[in-house]
Amino acid sequence: MAKEDYYDVLGVPRGASDDEIKKAYRKLARELHPDVNKEPDAEERFKTINEAYSVLGDPERRAKYDQFGHSAFDNLGQGGFGDFGDFADFGGFGDLFSEIFGGFGGRQAHRPQRGADLRYEMTVEFEEAAFGAEKEISIPRTEICDHCHGNQAEPGTPITTCPECNGSGQVRFVQQTPFGQMASTRTCSRCRGEGKTFSTPCTVCHGAGTQRKMRTINVKIPAGIDDGQSLRLAGRGETGQRGGPPGDLLVLVRVKPHQLFRREGRNVVYELPISFVQASLGDEIQVPTLEGTVNLRIPEGTQSGRMFRLRGKGIQDVRGSGRGDQLVQVKVVTPQKLTAKQKELLRQFAQEGGGDLPEENKGFFERVKDALR
Repeated sequence: MAKEDYYDVLGVPRGASDDEIKKAYRKLARELHPDVNKEPDAEERFKTINEAYSVLGDPERRAKYDQFGHSAFDNLGQGGFGDFGDFADFGGFGDLFSEIFGGFGGRQAHRPQRGADLRYEMTVEFEEAAFGAEKEISIPRTEICDHCHGNQAEPGTPITTCPECNGSGQVRFVQQTPFGQMASTRTCSRCRGEGKTFSTPCTVCHGAGTQRKMRTINVKIPAGIDDGQSLRLAGRGETGQRGGPPGDLLVLVRVKPHQLFRREGRNVVYELPISFVQASLGDEIQVPTLEGTVNLRIPEGTQSGRMFRLRGKGIQDVRGSGRGDQLVQVKVVTPQKLTAKQKELLRQFAQEGGGDLPEENKGFFERVKDALR
């Protein structure tokens, strides 16, 4: 299989300047580093961009590559540069790598780290979403151990500097290659990047420095929140490591459907069933709203589907910019069972209006023929 062109690997043209090549490598290295990108092929892609930059980032190697192509570096990536997951010191490559990542894999292992965010899905009633509410939720989260206060060791027992890394949390390796020395830095396996060791772990957290606890948290639901929206509670997530700040709690709100109403933005829609008589003669009807019932005047000759608007009876905008309306949609209900007298009255009504009702004993096809005449 043909080897991919190094310029294509970094996504730069052949005439790119040194700064453009360096900038392209920085961007890709941040995206593809195995400590950040967990995709299965991230490590191989990361090695490939390192291989490309080790050539294009050096003026002499780039000149050879431009003249002879890959044949000028047949051993590149096959042992000539060792493990491209590490960073090399030749040609300024190691300095650039350190500049980009600050020392991935151990150089920052003992520095403060922000805690992870937590997510919680909460279900609220339709009215609670409309007018706001306060809810209590219980969530499990990781907190600093109350017994050892995060020191990991049993209180009163000694904590010493790691003799393997001398407290830095990282161990440096140097290896010789045909292109010179290569150096790599890895997390210290003895102290796991903490820079300290202890002989007696905490009896409560067993040396983890943290505990898993259930916490009750008060959540304020703002008026007007809609289904699928989220609330962010700062500092209510997992505890930070080595003195880092805690993460946040993200609450996803789910709103239960209502038996009478449905929501359209800030408006509330209610379907009002009325009879044929009410639609024809008009009526005054009590209509339910989110705050109780109100009287609605139905004028004579109202058609099914007509919409009436109740101003200010909708839902508050979650940003506080006003309140919506309630839309009342009229649905004229046709009776399914009529007495003989009711049928006769309707026939008389039709005759008075100059219309003829189809005979009940006519079949479907006979009525179609009548319609086509």
